[in-house]
Order: sequence, then structure tokens, then C-alpha cells
Amino acid sequence: MFKRQNIPLLSTLVVLVLLISVAGLLFDNFLKPLNFANILRNNAFLGVIAIGMTFVILSGGIDLSVGTVMAFSTILLARLVSVHHLPPFTAILLVLLVGASFGAILGLTIHAYRLPPFLVTLAGMFLAKGLAFVVLPQSRKIDHEHFSAIAGFKWKVFGNAPITTATIVFLLVVCIGLYLAHGTRFGRNVYAIGGSESSALLMGLPVGKTKILVYAMSGCCAALGGILWSLNTRSGNPAIPLGTELDAIACVVIGGTLLTGGVGKVIGTLAGVLVFGTIATMIRYQGLDSSWSRIALGVLLLAFIVIQTAVVQSAGKKGMTGS
Repeated sequence: MFKRQNIPLLSTLVVLVLLISVAGLLFDNFLKPLNFANILRNNAFLGVIAIGMTFVILSGGIDLSVGTVMAFSTILLARLVSVHHLPPFTAILLVLLVGASFGAILGLTIHAYRLPPFLVTLAGMFLAKGLAFVVLPQSRKIDHEHFSAIAGFKWKVFGNAPITTATIVFLLVVCIGLYLAHGTRFGRNVYAIGGSESSALLMGLPVGKTKILVYAMSGCCAALGGILWSLNTRSGNPAIPLGTELDAIACVVIGGTLLTGGVGKVIGTLAGVLVFGTIATMIRYQGLDSSWSRIALGVLLLAFIVIQTAVVQSAGKKGMTGS
């Protein structure tokens, strides 16, 4: 039976199909496999971060630190490989561990001191940004044969469309996210906490442990996003990209996850990332400034917030009528 909670996700899918259809009519090469491969590759780092953000928002929280954790991860990776000459795989594992630990500390702080996630992760955002410039004050090229081999890997499918390492990692993260959200006790706990934390506590669910794991996952995904960004640019930079945390939140919300928590799907976030990437590509094909993609995304985000509000209010009225 169709549920009201599925309306935002259905809306996202309709918007995505419409965007692709219109773009296919306007631009001759848009529907070619190469273009879709490029959309996935260019937005892989954002998609990975958005998957981690999905779990945070599902639990009723928010994580503003992911953008600067990503920047910190790129420059930390560059220092470990280019300055300290660590093997790339060892450096990547260390960066992931640091990102997960950073997120876990934020989650522990939020739970132990009952602090608002917005304020704690805002502090984490400034902390990670400062640490990034301490590691290296300016961008640094990552020059290592093994790292270059990983970055340059291409698997050609569907008309020689290149599927890169970043794309493969992104799709694997989506699959892992789907399994965790819908096939594990951890996922059920996340939904329960987002629906009502007080009820989750009364049911004896491990609220504190789940929150810490959620923010650790978000930190790890942010670090992985930084690694994927470095694979695309083959460098680390403490200053960019700016606003990634807002892009990730936008993708999650456009994908149908309620900001109040408890309702949403990982597959919806994937659709939200594809909407984001499709809009950016259409703007680029038109030869317009990238700021227009922000305007279009802002309009869509506002529309989806209105849809979410209507769904929540409708569900509330139905619950009152039923009682």
C-alpha cells in the first residue's frame, strides 16, 4: 500500500526523470553513457558524504562538519603520501580512521552532554578547518605512482563510458548504506531514534551507542569523500571545497529524507545526488555560470521542504483522526 512518507521520494524520482528528459531534448550528447559516467564521477565525493549525512538526519541530527573534515582529509592524505612518503593504501586507512574518530568524538559529545548537534558539529567544522591549515597551509600535489594508478583506473562499459575508482567506491557505499539502513538492527535503531528518541529509550534501544556510530560513520564518509576528491584532482587542499556540507544536506532532503528524522531512504539520497549532478551538467551545457545551479537547487530544496511539511502535517492529522 502506498504510504504518504513515500511522496517526497516519488517526487524526487519524477523530477529526476523530467530533468533527464528535458536535457536529452535540449542537448544532443546528454543521453550518452559517457555523460552519465561523468556525472557519477564528478559527484562521487559528494554522494559518499551525502550517504553518511542520510544516517545522521534519519537519527534526528545534523552534521555541519563534513565539508571541512573532507578538506582536512585531502590535505592530510597529501602530507602523509607526499611529505612522509607513506604507501597510499596505508595513508588512506589512516585518513579514514581519523575521520571516523573525529565523528565519534562529536557523537559522544552530543550524547554525553545532551548538546544540540547543530552547535557541536558547528564547532567541529571550525576545528577541522583549522586543523587542515595546520597540516599544510596550502594545496599540495600527491605524486606517487600507486596513487596515480588508483586515480587513473578506468573500467569502460556501455559504449566505452569510463567507470573510475571514485564511481565504483560511491556505488559500493550506496549498496552498503542500503544494507545498513534496511537490513540490520543498527538501521532499525537509527529509524527508531529519529522517530522518537524518548520512545527508543523506553524500548531499551542503545541510543547512545547508535548516535556515536552514526556520527562516526558520517566522519568516515566525509574522509572518504575527501579521498575521492583527491583521486579526481590528484592533490590536497585545505581551503576547498566550500559549502560541501550544505550540498550534502540538500541532496539528502531532495532525496526525501525528513529533516525531523525517522523517515527517508538511502536510494532517495542517490536520486538527490543525481538531481544535483544533472542540474549542474545542464547549466554547464548552457554555458552559464555555476551560480545558476545553486539557484535551481535552492528552488528545488524549498519545494521539497514544502512537500515534506505537507506530508508531516497530513500524517499528524491522520493520526489525530485515528485516535
